[in-house]
Amino acid sequence: MQMSQRLAMKLQLQLHLCLLLVGYAIAQPHIIFILADDLGFNDVGFRGSAQIPTPNIDALAYSGLILNRYYVNAICTPSRSALMTAKYPIHTGMQHTVLYAAEPRGLPLDLKILPQYLNDLGYTSHIAGKWHLGHWKRVYTPLYRGFSSHVGYWSGHQDYSDHSAVEHGQWGLDMRNGTDIAYDLHGQYTTDVITQHSLNVIAKHNVTKGPLFLYVAHAAVHSGNPYNPLPAKDDIVRRLDTIQHYKRRKYAALVTAMDDSVGQIVEQLRKSRMLENSIIIFSTDNGGPAEGFNSNFASNYPLRGVKNTLWEGGVRGAALLWSTQLTKRPRIADQTMHIVDWLPTLLEAAGGKAALAALNNVQLDGMSVWQALLKNEVSPRKSLLHNIDDIWGSAALSVGDWKLVKGTNYNGSWDGWYGPPGTRNPRDYDWQLVVKSPSGQALQQLKMLPKTVDMMRTREAANVICKDAKSKNASDITCNPLRAPCLFNIREDPCEQRNQASFYPKVLELMLNELQLINSTAVPPANKPDDPRGFPRLWNYTWTNFGDFIDTSNCI
Repeated sequence: MQMSQRLAMKLQLQLHLCLLLVGYAIAQPHIIFILADDLGFNDVGFRGSAQIPTPNIDALAYSGLILNRYYVNAICTPSRSALMTAKYPIHTGMQHTVLYAAEPRGLPLDLKILPQYLNDLGYTSHIAGKWHLGHWKRVYTPLYRGFSSHVGYWSGHQDYSDHSAVEHGQWGLDMRNGTDIAYDLHGQYTTDVITQHSLNVIAKHNVTKGPLFLYVAHAAVHSGNPYNPLPAKDDIVRRLDTIQHYKRRKYAALVTAMDDSVGQIVEQLRKSRMLENSIIIFSTDNGGPAEGFNSNFASNYPLRGVKNTLWEGGVRGAALLWSTQLTKRPRIADQTMHIVDWLPTLLEAAGGKAALAALNNVQLDGMSVWQALLKNEVSPRKSLLHNIDDIWGSAALSVGDWKLVKGTNYNGSWDGWYGPPGTRNPRDYDWQLVVKSPSGQALQQLKMLPKTVDMMRTREAANVICKDAKSKNASDITCNPLRAPCLFNIREDPCEQRNQASFYPKVLELMLNELQLINSTAVPPANKPDDPRGFPRLWNYTWTNFGDFIDTSNCI
């Protein structure tokens, strides 16, 4: 009898332990990270624009957090490397321009990245869309870096229909299902391909086996190839006929298709009963390419600069965070945050403070801002490096409200303010689209979509308004970073119109010293010239992992 009782107690204890483990797995949030490519600050409704309808994205923003002081790197590869590693690009060799498809390099293999950390906590990780962190050897690609599946492409851009990429005069197919070339997806619109894989992953995910990390890295709204730079769907272009500028209208159609994708993903999370226990992040990877930059027509209005510049228009990102865990929501989140912070932030969200112990012996630039965002507390981030590029001679650093800009890219030719502002009249914003959107409908079922009047207040509070620069002597506030470093108070002057360097020389000196100190920790840029052995014509006109098939002993 005593033996039976002991056995019963042992079984009961084991059952209790199993229930605890299952409960822990269920309690861990699913993480859905949606990354737009080249989206402008003024290209979403929650930032004040009434020109391009983004009702699904807006519904999430109005019921969650609009990240108001959120920064990214100025261009694709550096931003994605920062997201995946929690290291500034100067510490991974990814600080100079992008990674090209025939370059024999990738994100260093000795770095543990975001999906690998999450997998250690019981997550299953998947990626849909763009990688752009190296593929010259198979070990650099997503399935070897912690992701269980990947449908998408390895390089930096592609045509949205034929899935080819043109780089440096070379042309080749770049669409993958895992490591296999996805010839069968030819003709399917890239945004739809990325969306469908995302929906499949969510629908097939078994929540009893642990939480999901889904990284949705859209091609949209990056321009395509020179022969079709704005590959928009014709039916969406026709619907947006109120936008008079035709290239801007085609760009808007790319945005709209991506917004539709967000709605479908939210709806699938609801159908799979995963939405209530999900964290959803929507972010751009860098500022928008405006007025023909990269053959594209984004808008960062009213911010200064464009993609691949260190002005606010290049590095201040449109972004939101949605979760049922958030307190004091919806709100405009004024916590300072950089894309480099997502890895530790999401680790804490996934596993609490204990999960951060995995980072104790790793030298990272990112820091967790989860508690600050969760409870609306002060951000632990007091400064952030926008970048240092000693090849191009440009650098920028923010400390508190101050921002230092030293040097610039493109010889200053993209240092201005670019539109189009488009219509920003609140009366032109269609609130019914938000309410009736798939995201809006799903959030209403959770009783999380605010009343229209409250959404109006949130949207108005998120609107960045810049005052005209005024000075008795205009030369006092003019900035030419090619001649001298410039200093701005970003909180008072978010559009970088009033250079304060001559008024606050001590602040300028301190920030220049800090920039020099940070630069002393940089590793050299890892850029390499194209390897002709990687040109697609040698590989049946595909961009491939050519390093696995050639003698690489002479590669530098």
